[in-house]
Amino acid sequence: MNQDIFLSIHLPEFSFILPFAFALLGIFYGAYLARKIFKLSPGNEKMQKISQAIQEGADAYLKRQFKTIVVFAAVLFFGLLFFLGAPVAVAFIFGALASALAGYISMYVAVRTNSRAAQASLVSMQDALSVPFSGGVVSGAMIAGIGLLGVSAIFFGAFFLLGANSAALSEAAKALIGFGFGANLLALFMRVGGGIYTKAADVGADLVGKVEKGIPEDDPRNPATIADNVGDNVGDCAGMGADVFESYTVTIIAAMVLGATLAGLNGAIFPLLVAGGAFLLGLLSTFVVKIQREDEHPFEPMKRGFLLSLFLQAAYFLAISLWFADLRVFFALLLGLVVTQLIIAITDYYTSTKNKPVQTIAVAAQSGAGTNLISGLGVGMESAVIGIVVVALAVFAGFYGTYLGYLGIALVGLGMLSTTAFIMAMDTFGPIADNAGGIGEMSGIHPSGKKRMGRLDAVGNTTKAVTKGFAISSAAVAAVALFATFFETTGLTKIDIAIPAVFAGFLIGGAIPFIFSSLTMKAVGEAANLVVSEVRRQFKDPAIMKGTKKPDYAACVDISTKAAINSLMLPAAIVVLAPIAVGAGPLLFGAPPSFGLEALGGFIAGAILVSQLMAIFMANAGAAWDNAKKFIEDGNLGGKGSEAHKAAVVGDTVGDPFKDTSGPALNPMIKILNIVSLMVAAVLAGKQIGAI
Repeated sequence: MNQDIFLSIHLPEFSFILPFAFALLGIFYGAYLARKIFKLSPGNEKMQKISQAIQEGADAYLKRQFKTIVVFAAVLFFGLLFFLGAPVAVAFIFGALASALAGYISMYVAVRTNSRAAQASLVSMQDALSVPFSGGVVSGAMIAGIGLLGVSAIFFGAFFLLGANSAALSEAAKALIGFGFGANLLALFMRVGGGIYTKAADVGADLVGKVEKGIPEDDPRNPATIADNVGDNVGDCAGMGADVFESYTVTIIAAMVLGATLAGLNGAIFPLLVAGGAFLLGLLSTFVVKIQREDEHPFEPMKRGFLLSLFLQAAYFLAISLWFADLRVFFALLLGLVVTQLIIAITDYYTSTKNKPVQTIAVAAQSGAGTNLISGLGVGMESAVIGIVVVALAVFAGFYGTYLGYLGIALVGLGMLSTTAFIMAMDTFGPIADNAGGIGEMSGIHPSGKKRMGRLDAVGNTTKAVTKGFAISSAAVAAVALFATFFETTGLTKIDIAIPAVFAGFLIGGAIPFIFSSLTMKAVGEAANLVVSEVRRQFKDPAIMKGTKKPDYAACVDISTKAAINSLMLPAAIVVLAPIAVGAGPLLFGAPPSFGLEALGGFIAGAILVSQLMAIFMANAGAAWDNAKKFIEDGNLGGKGSEAHKAAVVGDTVGDPFKDTSGPALNPMIKILNIVSLMVAAVLAGKQIGAI
């Protein structure tokens, strides 16, 4: 990093109190809103029973998942304690607990909002939108609030307990990396496990129910429909909640460590003030998300609210930069908001039913499943190129355009993640609306409510795709910022790709996303096969197809749960062990530690590049296939039951693990690779992490 850059930040002495105040205000608001939602009518007895089944399935899955994670986390805790000391090890546990709590709360609220959203759909479009979106706001408030509170508590706790001096500042920065590692590890487990669960159930339900039997989605006769609805929550609520939580916290941590390098304690506190103020403004902007007329497209009020949040946050960034820092900081933060808006626009273009890419995929389905798949692959690949160009420009402008070096990149990421509360509100809205539609279908809701829920479900696909694009792109920026702390820890100023050790590391780093995605895709395929077999077995009973006998929903829930849990350990082990092998491997052949450090640098670079391309490609291709199917189901190109629809269902089936399992899972994966590499580098270099 360019040490000639100096940033002057002047904060009042009481500044360290403000992040706690910001976080607690947001958390209290989320709790108030959740209580308000829970007072709403949960619908009739049938709706409540279906919702209860979803709640029980989601709770059972997470309990079994957490038991698996405890064993893995315990091994890592003792490893960290031995190699890096108590501050990192203890902070690791707190990071893991905070991430688990954020994901669990997101799911807990969602599974108790779904039937209330279905009931609200009988009143008006505004009520139909308001309830699931409010459930999403609770998720956003809790995820950002707990993240801000956790990072603040770890940093200031370590700083004041260890003497409140320069040595304590270094130890506090060290502890932050441990917190980030814990948050990332939980996110990886919850993202991968939840993704495998939800797509195994979804694929099984679609292939047998829609394609083979020609029955509607969420038809109560389908034995996999409860498992499918449970999957929406453990994957898109708990999994995505933990995923965005770790992106949010790791980005703040990177900005704090780099800020402390340039401006001491004030440089570490400043990112907390930026994140805290922007967090509350994001929550404030959710108040304007209201339908203006019954036939208005439900995504429009969300767009209005999000644009308002961007304007308010930009004004806040300008004020706080002028008062306490300088305009370089403002430009970096503003660039983050601009990049976020670009990513959302690009994702919307490639995944919305209103635009050409999705409609082209739908038209291709008229020729069969093969052409539908080919068209979707092409759209996904094209979107990946556009996405990585935006990220590359953001990194370049953040480093050179702001004259802040790597801190500029970290602040760009912080500007992007300042929108977390609103983004998560839109994301969690998706699975709540999806569940509400399923509950309505299974309970025989009035056609007016069913129609409103159908419109919201289509919007939910877009909001989930937008969130995935946002999370993936912000992860890439955060990974580059973490790369800066790697150089600081190792003392390296550059890595030379012509050196064989560096090039070998680059190749291995680029290969990790492929083996990781291969394992997660195969896990979905194997689990889905088991679900398909179970659904076919139950459909052999004619009473189930006639609707006179209740299917055994629990069997598909159990299959999906076991498959997801059994598939967690190997991908997680590879992600943790690969950086250790690359960094320590050269030592086994008598090479000096510098070889391992340089190889790690190449490893991280290769992993960032390939992960970013693959993640955007899979997330957008999957969402485009899904919405191409919905475009046909809306009455276009022959509508439901047509040959084009059957082909589109196949495309959606392939796209499901793309967009909800393998693609999003690369987000926590890349940051774990970064953080473990950073820790390995600290041991090899004999230095403290993030030494100030």
